[in-house]
Amino acid sequence: MTFALRDRTVVLIGGGSGIGLAVARLAVAEGARVVLGGRSQERLDGAVAELGPAATARTVDTADPESVGAFFAGIDAVDALFTTAATYTVGSFRDLSVEDARSPFESKFWGQYRVVKAALPKLTADAAVVLTSGAASVRPAGPAAPYVAANAAIEGLARGLAVELAPVRVTAIAPGTVDGNLWAGRPPEVRDAAFAHIEREAVLGRPGTEEEIAAAVVHLFTNTYTTGSTLYVDGGYALR
Repeated sequence: MTFALRDRTVVLIGGGSGIGLAVARLAVAEGARVVLGGRSQERLDGAVAELGPAATARTVDTADPESVGAFFAGIDAVDALFTTAATYTVGSFRDLSVEDARSPFESKFWGQYRVVKAALPKLTADAAVVLTSGAASVRPAGPAAPYVAANAAIEGLARGLAVELAPVRVTAIAPGTVDGNLWAGRPPEVRDAAFAHIEREAVLGRPGTEEEIAAAVVHLFTNTYTTGSTLYVDGGYALR
């Protein structure tokens, strides 16, 4: 049994930049049609201009169930689905307000939950869904208990959905620190500290790239005997 991306519809929420756009590039190269979603029309327009006629895009806010529902209403079928879009606050249990501590759950966990829920009627019988967690789920990098818990919850959601939605395959990908769009937008001193940490602590001694994470997502899309698993694309950070 095979799952080739050619002539398939791949939906990428957060596909206007970063890892989502890197996945879109690989999917288009494999002959897929890609539908990109995100909050920034400007970013989406730039991504579509780069990717060409195989790509379409429309805005969506994963925090808004009506927005997510409207996004999927315009799609006939979904063969592969991946979501990276999230905005949240990270900090220690001691210091964060309860509202800020909720943000990784509200945006990263519930945002992906809403996406899969809205996509469910459109998923084809052999569709693949890839959720995004993070290596902090099993090895916290510092005092960030709410963020750690949210990532662990996403991996649990992938396992539960894999059982409930079979034969649709549901997996999670858990990146480590990635030298790309996300970290480029953070203060240099914060970025430098994070990169120095991963260089010390990861087995491979460096941050990952968006292209490396994207290749792993495509692997999970196309491997027809993998479901319920979490793939740690973290340079071996979780091993130490």
